[in-house]
Order: sequence, then C-alpha cells, then structure tokens
Amino acid sequence: MHIQITDLAAARLTESLNDQPGYFKVVYDMEGCGCNGIIAILIVDEPEALDVQMETNLVPFYVDPKQQLNLEQHMKLDTEPNYPSFKLSSDSGVLSSNVRVRDARAVADGSSGNSVSCEL
Repeated sequence: MHIQITDLAAARLTESLNDQPGYFKVVYDMEGCGCNGIIAILIVDEPEALDVQMETNLVPFYVDPKQQLNLEQHMKLDTEPNYPSFKLSSDSGVLSSNVRVRDARAVADGSSGNSVSCEL
C-alpha cells in the first residue's frame, strides 16, 4: 500500500505535530458515522503493535491491517492552500475530499484521544 504525498500536504501534516513527537495513522472510522464510514488521519503517540507502515514518499504513515480493505493500494494525499482538510484519491477516483487530522496523542490534551472522528 502506497500514499503519494504532495509537498503542501506534507508541510501541513508536519505543522499539525506542533513540534511534538507523533505518528500519522490512516483510519476508516465507522463508529458513530451511520452507514458509511469516513477516512481520517490520526496523530498517535505510538503505532499499535499490529499496525503496518505504509510506503510513502515524504511523511511516514501507519494503518491497521484490518482497515486496509477499505483503502486502495495506490493513493495520493493532497490539500489546498486555503482549505483545512485533505483530499485522498486513487486511480479509481476520490476516496474522500474532506479528510481531517485528529490529534489522538496523550500529549495533545493531557488525556488519551478516543473521540469519534465523525465529530470533527
């Protein structure tokens, strides 16, 4: 599984770390989202034991192996200068044009981040 990340997307992702350690994880969140799930990017303290590192050109990403079925093998992550979210696309088309980053690190707010992505 590979994600091609544009320079602008990489810069924005790096900025979202706020000079704190963290890892990016792509998730397909279905909890509290109705019938259809949403794709989100979590910033986590550490990847889970079974998480797989994805191939990328710039910023490292991880994914839960069970969630790989909801994603494509070759994807592109992009963003617009004046738009707060990201667009994840593949050869098949746009997977999501509103991918949000949610900081789930304990260092982000002093607690573990287990809130639902749909509430972004």
